[in-house]
Amino acid sequence: MKVGFKDDSFAFELVRNLGFVYYGGSDIGELFATAENITEGDFDSWYEGWHARGERVLGRAKEYLSAGHLVSAREALLRASTYFRMAEFYLHGTPDDPRIMADSTASQQTYANAAELMGPTWEPVEIPYEGTTLPGYFYKPDESNEPRPTLIFHGGFDSSLEELYYFAAAAAVRRGYNCLTFDGPGQGMPLRAQKLYFRHDWEKVVTPAVDYLLTRPDVDGDRLALKGMSLGGSLAARAAAFEPRFKAVILYDGVWSLYDSIVKIMGEESATALEDENPDAFNELAQKVMDADTQMRWTFTQGTFSFGQKTAYDFMIECKKMRLDGGILERIQSPTW
Repeated sequence: MKVGFKDDSFAFELVRNLGFVYYGGSDIGELFATAENITEGDFDSWYEGWHARGERVLGRAKEYLSAGHLVSAREALLRASTYFRMAEFYLHGTPDDPRIMADSTASQQTYANAAELMGPTWEPVEIPYEGTTLPGYFYKPDESNEPRPTLIFHGGFDSSLEELYYFAAAAAVRRGYNCLTFDGPGQGMPLRAQKLYFRHDWEKVVTPAVDYLLTRPDVDGDRLALKGMSLGGSLAARAAAFEPRFKAVILYDGVWSLYDSIVKIMGEESATALEDENPDAFNELAQKVMDADTQMRWTFTQGTFSFGQKTAYDFMIECKKMRLDGGILERIQSPTW
């Protein structure tokens, strides 16, 4: 039996979702049984394996619901949501691939159905944002309206709302905190359904979330914390620099510059092409590393997808705006980890 993947990117994504087992978002047996039949580095094989697993577990959830087994149903729905989200993860090189919306919608809906079965402590919310709304969930320890310290938590380069519970909200609620999770531009359904792409001035995304929280009687507005995950560590730092109402900030992890991190992986020749403003040379180099490495193939397809760009070069120019020099970090007033 094959255990996991040799391909670094596939192995990372398997371990990422393996971590959800602790809070019921995946199952060890289901994960490894599915991985066993996926071809290393093959994006279509990855999709087929996880999509089939999602459908199978969703089928079980429907059977449990029909029989009135609500606990088993909600557990299966949470796992199905994870597998549907995993399925579409590597498809973004073709943004109009219908499987992206189909499985993203399936992930969203199965999670929403599970949340409904969890009761009022798992509350779907809509955060007003520039003429539209951003989807979120508000989690709290119990059904009371007692004002509590509240954590705002968002993801980064490739996150979706439905996985954020496992990364932070579950632990926060166990410790007496409320937790608001949400997808911003470039993430989840705002990207897929509304075509809202990443922006560097993330305070314009986080401030509306703070404003929303301050309308709730169950939130202590004097005890707000912000946590950003992955690229969200850079986005949260930027937000905290211009949004002063946080008492604590967690950068998980602290990404100084997405642009620099990619250039350092690619090497000096790519840096020269970017500095010379030579898109043809850079795109040729990017294609070479994409052909040779699964992770880089995913990085550039995810980048063009989530930033709304046509080429690797265009993506790099856009992500160059996401950096923390120029006095940004010095503006943060709250304790920061």
